[in-house]
Amino acid sequence: MKTPLLAIKDMVQITGVSKRTLQYYDKINLLKPAHLTDSGYRFYDREGLAKLQLILFLKEMDFSLNEIADILKLTKEEQRQVLKKHTHTLLAKKERLGTILTALDEYVAGKDLYNLTIFNHSSVLPLQEQYAQEAKLIYGEKESYKEYEGRLNKLSPAEKADLFSEFEQNMESVFRRLAACTNQSPSSDEVQQLIAEWKGYLEQSVGCDSEMLTCIATTYKFDERFNHYINQFSTEDFTDFLYNAIMYHIRRAPADE
Repeated sequence: MKTPLLAIKDMVQITGVSKRTLQYYDKINLLKPAHLTDSGYRFYDREGLAKLQLILFLKEMDFSLNEIADILKLTKEEQRQVLKKHTHTLLAKKERLGTILTALDEYVAGKDLYNLTIFNHSSVLPLQEQYAQEAKLIYGEKESYKEYEGRLNKLSPAEKADLFSEFEQNMESVFRRLAACTNQSPSSDEVQQLIAEWKGYLEQSVGCDSEMLTCIATTYKFDERFNHYINQFSTEDFTDFLYNAIMYHIRRAPADE
């Protein structure tokens, strides 16, 4: 019995791929038809159908078309070995997808971008390190920053992580207490005591002269990334309140010294 040939429409009906896909596979020599008529009609045999099904399987395994072309040249046993190794790649992608989904849920729930760990196992620097690099570009020429960087370089990775974690916790604490004072004047004693505490945490890292404090206050108010982070502790007016409180602290500092 002669094996019937399958037209493109038959391949489409059996597999669900589009006519355009089959034409493209033919063009790049990934899947050639068994027979091409003088009128240009493509016909495939059962071997071609099986090859297409393998191609579709490998695509689902996240192989590129170039990789699939190379795999198709291998023996069945060699193909199995390649797929065994590919299992580790897929497991890593599965773990990465889990991290992405967790970060997405946290961000939608209101967690600040700065505190997400989505870049921790990526070629992209974690956001904390991105901000550190940004600070170095802005403040790197100041002697106080150079001293801070020198101290950091003497710490182990674990010690740095503990330092940054403690700093973050202290900042969150003082921001929450400041947010509870937005019904007061930014110049009130309680608010200014909290600003002095906030400044003290900063001075553990860098010297905070008037220029540095003004730059930080301006960043809090006008940089959208910091707006989002700071306003999570209160209302959208909190950045203005914090800016005014810091600027009052700067203005009165010479008289207090």
